[in-house]
Amino acid sequence: MFRYLSVAFIAALVLGATPAEAADTIYVVRHLQKATGDNPALTAEGEAGAQRIAGMLATKGVTAVFATPTRRAEETAAPLAKRLGISVTHYDPKSPNALVTMLASVRGAALVVGHSNTVPDLVAALGGAKPAAMSEQDYGTIFVVNSGSNAVREIKVAPAVDASRTAN
Repeated sequence: MFRYLSVAFIAALVLGATPAEAADTIYVVRHLQKATGDNPALTAEGEAGAQRIAGMLATKGVTAVFATPTRRAEETAAPLAKRLGISVTHYDPKSPNALVTMLASVRGAALVVGHSNTVPDLVAALGGAKPAAMSEQDYGTIFVVNSGSNAVREIKVAPAVDASRTAN
């Protein structure tokens, strides 16, 4: 038995396993719209978007939520974590390999909240095709990386509907 496990372990090291294989699906998103200042909170629009993300992902098997220790990232992640009854786990955006290691222990799906200058590299580190660089105005795109595939799907978080504009 030990011999077979050793062969499997060595094969995995030699052949290389894509990091996203541990979690079935990883949803990577930039924090949503933020206010100004040092360590800003989300704006009302950003808070509404975070609630929409929670609604979109609540039934997708998410078992772990990760965010950088910034207020805007935490507030983007918090509604889903609260709805699922789990905590938001902080990660260092300067250490993407440490995040990949943490994700390796996740069973199920995971949400990762990053920043415009980290999300494309995170998607690539997770085994997905690297998306184009993001601008400071890019909000509301969820990049979906599935285990065993470098294809990346994009899901757009729909903007809030202004009830005053739709009323007759």
